[in-house]
Amino acid sequence: MLAARIYVDEYCEVHDLLRPYVYKDFADFESLIIDPGAVYVLGRDTMIQSGSKIRSIVESNLAHIVFSNPAEGAVTMLGQFQKFTVKDLIESGKIMVLTGGDLPGNYRYFQFENFCKRILDFEENISCMSRTNEIYRKGIKPYTFLFLNGRMRPQRRWLLLKLQDLGLLEHSLYTNLDAKNAPDRDLKYIVDDSDLMLTPAALRYLPAKYEVDLYQDRVNTPSIETNVKFHLFKNEWGEAYIKPEPYIDTYFSLVTETVFSGSNSFRTEKIWKPIIMGHPWIAVANSGFYQDLHNLGFRTFGHIIDESFDSIEDPQQRIEHISHVVNELCSSDLPYFMLQCKSICEYNQQHILELYKKQASAFPQQFINFIKANT
Repeated sequence: MLAARIYVDEYCEVHDLLRPYVYKDFADFESLIIDPGAVYVLGRDTMIQSGSKIRSIVESNLAHIVFSNPAEGAVTMLGQFQKFTVKDLIESGKIMVLTGGDLPGNYRYFQFENFCKRILDFEENISCMSRTNEIYRKGIKPYTFLFLNGRMRPQRRWLLLKLQDLGLLEHSLYTNLDAKNAPDRDLKYIVDDSDLMLTPAALRYLPAKYEVDLYQDRVNTPSIETNVKFHLFKNEWGEAYIKPEPYIDTYFSLVTETVFSGSNSFRTEKIWKPIIMGHPWIAVANSGFYQDLHNLGFRTFGHIIDESFDSIEDPQQRIEHISHVVNELCSSDLPYFMLQCKSICEYNQQHILELYKKQASAFPQQFINFIKANT
C-alpha cells in the first residue's frame, strides 16, 4: 500500500487511469486545504493558475507535487517548465513529472506512452486496420508519399523547402496548416546568402476527399489565423482520427515528429497513425528515435533503406541525410519497396495493439511504484 494519500486533478489526462488509487479528486486546487504529506497530481492548467501555491507547498515540504502533462515530452516539456516558472523546482527534484516523452536523467520523471493509448481509444481507428490490404493491392498510386504538417516547426519548414527544390513535393500528398516562418539555431536553408527558414510557408490543405469526414466542409474555408489547424478541426483533436484513403493512395509516410533536436524521444500520434494503418514510413525525429522504437519492440526498414541517420546527432546533418534517403526512395521501384515492407508493417500493427493493452493495464501500478520510490 502507498502510505501517502493521492489527490488527482480532474482535468489531468491520467485521471481515469488512476481512479482506483485516488483518495480524492478535485477541480479547484487553489481552494484546497493541503493534506500534509499527500501527493497531488496536477494538470497543466492547474500548474499555470496555482504557481505561487505550488511553490509554497514544495519549498516548505508540506506535500508532494507531480506535474502531469503526458501530451508533451522532451524539449517541448522543458519549454513548459520554463514557461510555468517551475524549472528550478523540477531540476532540484522538488516536483516530480509525468510526461509523454523522455527527459534528462537528472529529472524525477515517469514516461507514459500517452498518444499510443489516446489514438487507439478510438474504435474507428482500430477498425481502419481492416483496410490495410487495400494499401498493398493498389500497386499504382496517384502520389508518392504522405506528408502531413500541422503546427510549423523548423524540421517541417526545412523539408518543405528541400522537397520543393528536389521536385518531390508536387508528387506528394501533403499539408501545411501553419503559414509562419521557422527561424532556428540548428537548421538553416541558405540560398543566395539568405536563410529561407525566415520566410513564411504557404498554407496547404488536403484535398477534401482525403480529409476526415468530420472536417471536409472546413477545407480551404477562410480563417484569420496563420495556423489554421484549430480552425480546420473545430478546436478538436482532429489529428487523432485516421482516414485510410491517404494511406491507400501513397507508397509511404514521411512523418515529421514534434521533436527533432536533441536525443530525447517524444512519440506522438504522428508516428502511431502509419503504424496503425500498416503503412511504410520514414520518421523525421530526434537522434535515437528509431532505436527507442526498437527498444519498445517495433521493427523498422533498415534492411531496405538507409536508416543510419538515426545515429547522427547534428540536426543539420541528420535532416540532410533524411532528405537524401527520401529522394533516393522516390526514384526507386516503389511498388516493390512496399511489398518488402509489408511483413514489417503487419508485425508492427499487431505489436501496437499489444503495447496499447499492456501499457493501459500496467500504468496505474507502475506509476504508484514511481511515487513510492520518490516520496
